[in-house]
Amino acid sequence: QVQLVESGGGLVQAGGSLRLSCVASGSIFSLNGMGWYRQAPGKQRELVAAITSDGTGYDDSVKGRFTISIDSAKHAVYLQMNSLKPEDTAVYYCNNIVHIAAAGPHYWGQGTQVTVSS
Repeated sequence: QVQLVESGGGLVQAGGSLRLSCVASGSIFSLNGMGWYRQAPGKQRELVAAITSDGTGYDDSVKGRFTISIDSAKHAVYLQMNSLKPEDTAVYYCNNIVHIAAAGPHYWGQGTQVTVSS
């Protein structure tokens, strides 16, 4: 059974930090491509960080502030978020980037809300 469970979100002041966690079960977990996505109110969901066997990649908006990591033994993906800004406010989701890049339907977890106050 495919399952994605995100946690670690919350309310934080600008400049603060949060660490998001995601536990994936079933075939959706892959060392060859996991990512963190976010969706702000009124905006489309976007990929902000990804990790593959070749390394990591970040959207320019989070580069230098966010760090993605993976624990294969726990089937877990993490997102360390530092120097948070109000524009980082969104619901954050993890997923398999190959799964999302392919034609749908796509499975998503419930996400975790991150709210950054100014």
